[in-house]
Amino acid sequence: MISYLDFEKPVAQLEERIAQLRNVNALHDVDVAQEIARLEAKSTELLASTYASLTPWQKTQVARHPQRPHFRDYVAHAFTDFMPLGGDRLYGDDLAIMGGFARLNGRRVMLIGHEKGNDTQSRIKHNFGMGKPEGYRKAIRLMELAGRFGLPVVTLVDTSGAFPGIEAEERGQAEAIARSTEACLALPVPMIAAIVGEGGSGGAVALASANRVLMMEHAVYSVISPEGCASILWRTSEKAADAAQAMKVTAQHLKRDNVIDRIVKEPLGGAQRDAAAAARMLGDALTEELDGLSAKTGEQLIAVREERFLAIGG
Repeated sequence: MISYLDFEKPVAQLEERIAQLRNVNALHDVDVAQEIARLEAKSTELLASTYASLTPWQKTQVARHPQRPHFRDYVAHAFTDFMPLGGDRLYGDDLAIMGGFARLNGRRVMLIGHEKGNDTQSRIKHNFGMGKPEGYRKAIRLMELAGRFGLPVVTLVDTSGAFPGIEAEERGQAEAIARSTEACLALPVPMIAAIVGEGGSGGAVALASANRVLMMEHAVYSVISPEGCASILWRTSEKAADAAQAMKVTAQHLKRDNVIDRIVKEPLGGAQRDAAAAARMLGDALTEELDGLSAKTGEQLIAVREERFLAIGG
């Protein structure tokens, strides 16, 4: 069952009516195929027009959709031969950040990303995708391993931000994030980052300081959540929609401002409606980007990466 967001209520009503007609057709052998086809066409048209004019706040809601695909979904549909690697060799294993060897369309890569979970139990297990210091130190270890063996690095970013708990601060959260960002910038191999849902604060940048930064069509990327920004500026989170508009958090805004390099299309109605198709679209885009970087030397990759980030805001 699809979970509908508030702005999708007209679509939900149409799809509910279609489901009712299908039940009538099945139970009473009444031919309503023509009416079903008409309503399906109307539903598709309404869904397309709705998603073509989403506000930044509505895109934020889509990026947070409970059924939106996460790291494990992309692994299942876009990658093969995934071999997870755990632990930071210092403290423990953080399941909010996962990684390991994988193949992308036959190419061996090091895959790292945030996992939010898809139900209450798994969300708690993965700490809602909010990485702790040991998670970022694990990412550093895997990036250094990739550099040693000449493997491209692919990261899938999907976090509201790094975990803000006191225990994370005690274990050096800020230092771990800074070191992870540094490790990205120093990689002698190609690195592609994809913002697949939320890209929040330094917790996202720590895995997204790449040669090429991609964003899914309805993902968001910002230094702080719209609610956090609204709470600071207006002392109320109720102004989150205004904050999202002002912060320009969408892929379309960020592409125009050269913060990201490419927007990856999503299935009609968002990635949550067809995770497999969304994963294939992302996999194809990642493959094209890696092909474009494959001829560059380690020194060139590092130089281009540094120039890319120094140019932002210039």
